[in-house]
Amino acid sequence: MEPKVKILVVDNRDDKSHLLENMLLPLGYQVILAHDGEETLKKARDYSPNIILLDILTSKAGNFEVTRKLKENEVTKTMSLVMISGSGEVEDRIKALDAGVDDFLIEPIEKTELQARLKCLLKVNAYYSQTRNFQEKIETEVTKRTEAMKEGIEKTKIASLDTVYRLSKAAEYKDEDTGAHVERMSHYSSAIARKMGLDAAFVEQILWASPMHDIGKIGIPDRVLQKPGKLDDAEWVIMRQHTAIGAQILKGASADFIKLAETIAMNHHEKWDGSGYPHGVKGPDIPLAARIVAIADVFDALTSERPYKKPFPLEKAMTIIKESRGTHFDPEVVDAFCSIEDEISAELNWFAFLL
Repeated sequence: MEPKVKILVVDNRDDKSHLLENMLLPLGYQVILAHDGEETLKKARDYSPNIILLDILTSKAGNFEVTRKLKENEVTKTMSLVMISGSGEVEDRIKALDAGVDDFLIEPIEKTELQARLKCLLKVNAYYSQTRNFQEKIETEVTKRTEAMKEGIEKTKIASLDTVYRLSKAAEYKDEDTGAHVERMSHYSSAIARKMGLDAAFVEQILWASPMHDIGKIGIPDRVLQKPGKLDDAEWVIMRQHTAIGAQILKGASADFIKLAETIAMNHHEKWDGSGYPHGVKGPDIPLAARIVAIADVFDALTSERPYKKPFPLEKAMTIIKESRGTHFDPEVVDAFCSIEDEISAELNWFAFLL
């Protein structure tokens, strides 16, 4: 059995309210009575009527404020408002329409007309209800698919980053005693960028790009790359070529993070004072991403074990970085790095735990 249609009758005169009630009850409607604006708003919220029949005198007493409040409230704004008027003055009609009234009934009200108007409004209500339900279903489906898409993109990102790490480890394989170097320094790089207030897109891109900083080492002969002692001048010339080789490998990519990786590969051995390689670029002319990765790379080398050295304690590595402020490294980047020493230490300990 379908629930009865509810109609809220608002009139400050009991005789008129009961007259309408006596007309509506035989038509099968559930009738709720209210006498003023405050009671109307409360009963509209409590009973959720389908239609509100509002006497114009009651509404005018509040300067149509009750009508406006009904149409502004999220709970009651979809209820059909019918204004009952004894005069039909144009000025009052205009004010009522501005306040949100949907229809008018002129007194004396004839039962047949009342029934026809109510049926018409109920059809309109049903149409709007179907439209709202359809829209809500669409919005729910769009939200679900958007979330699924976001989840898919995130999974793709994780898989792609994992691929970047693994390919970068391949280039480091003969040079490092663990491939964790590329992961650690990429996290250091993104942490520095975030501390410097760089935008989220750059922070993510440097996380992805920095692992490829030494990808050019794949083109360096083993006799140079794996030499246990110090390199001579000729060998250093060969070793320094890994920057250009890396940039060449990464050149021409369409993805922004690979373009950034190309820049980093070429410039991460440049120094703030111009004494670096391959081009002796100095100061702010060195791309910012390369300046950030330079610190992350050196710090990780200092705190990592190599065949020729033990890892430096955190305090000593931080001291070396600070002492290189303004010579090897960009002072601003050094300051950002030192200000997140606790975060860097946590990353270092986390990777040590994983190993």
